[in-house]
Amino acid sequence: MIFIRLLKESFEFAVQAIIVNKLRTILTLLGITIGIFSVISVFTVVDSLENKIESSIENLGSNVVYIQKWPWEFSMDFPWWKYVDRPVAKVKEADEIIKRSQLADAVTFMMSTNKKVQYESIISENTSVMGVMQDFDKTWAFSIDEGRYFTETELLNGRNVAILGPEIAKILFSTISPLNREIRIWGAKIEVVGLFQKKGQDGFGESTDNLIVLPARFVANYEIIDSEMNNPMIVVKAKEGVPNADLSEELRGILRSVRKIKPYQEDNFAINEANMINKGFEQLFSILSLAGWFIGLFSLLVGGFGIANIMFVSVVERTNQIGIQKSLGAKRFFILSQFLFEAVFLSLIGGSFGLILIFLGTLVSTYLLDFPISLYWSNILLGLFVSFIIGIVSGFVPAYKASVLDPVEAIRQGG
Repeated sequence: MIFIRLLKESFEFAVQAIIVNKLRTILTLLGITIGIFSVISVFTVVDSLENKIESSIENLGSNVVYIQKWPWEFSMDFPWWKYVDRPVAKVKEADEIIKRSQLADAVTFMMSTNKKVQYESIISENTSVMGVMQDFDKTWAFSIDEGRYFTETELLNGRNVAILGPEIAKILFSTISPLNREIRIWGAKIEVVGLFQKKGQDGFGESTDNLIVLPARFVANYEIIDSEMNNPMIVVKAKEGVPNADLSEELRGILRSVRKIKPYQEDNFAINEANMINKGFEQLFSILSLAGWFIGLFSLLVGGFGIANIMFVSVVERTNQIGIQKSLGAKRFFILSQFLFEAVFLSLIGGSFGLILIFLGTLVSTYLLDFPISLYWSNILLGLFVSFIIGIVSGFVPAYKASVLDPVEAIRQGG
């Protein structure tokens, strides 16, 4: 009961400090508010981006590797000149991997280009078109909303069939169903057999919503599908229980053999994994988090000194009251705790306003700017914890000063 009473009185004194000295207290708490806003807003954005990227990486697959010309690197000193003359992934190399690999569960070849797509008189320029081979559905995460996926015969024989993303379907067909209707690419008639489920952009800005997928062997009638202009890649999924490291080593041996690379020569291909993306972003997010602390630290220091100043003034104004409390038997710890809790409450009030501003910012970003950001409980607790620590640190000296006052001197000074 004493503890609850102590908290109640401390909170009332904190509120009274705000009411009596509105401008001074508000300006002081503004430092805490800005500091918490700076730190936690950065963490909120970083956490939201991390979650979105992790979700995108999960879609890429944790047990999938990508054979490409360029490695996935994020360093500032990226040695591009080492890779610029490398050959790109070829269809025949995918076929060799299918024949030789003992650890691969699925192997597919993919390429992409931008083309004009037409339905009757409606035209969509620079539409993303992807050509895929067998096992694409086993190595890539997607769902079919209407219609169906390609049959094995359609993929092997290169039939003129397509699966559309919902956004491109809306552009070409408006409100009517695109299934079993014909679009034209390269002037060729192509039947729409399926429609991807709407999923929005992933963390890398990619989406099947604006994509048209065709059998690669059909695309080969009009394009050199393993030309560098078409960004070819081989995607390999490991068998269950097979680590990516083992799969990568096997693929490295197969590709070096197919490309006749001598033992003393470096690989002229890259085997990329989804976790490489995560590692690359970790460094960026660490820098952003550090910047958030650096920016917010100055505001927190200003706010901390401001709270300490308020508490010193509060001790002076309530010297008489402190003397009376001590003369009636109040212990030092009680007086120290009373002022310390008051400083903590003031700091928490400032920090709470900062968190409220962040929450309002997430609503604006999510619903007005169409950039989803979430304020997680971990960041709310971090903001409150930092506010609590600032209150303890900034309020300790004034609280200690109040607790050691001589009751007789305090009553005389207060009087």
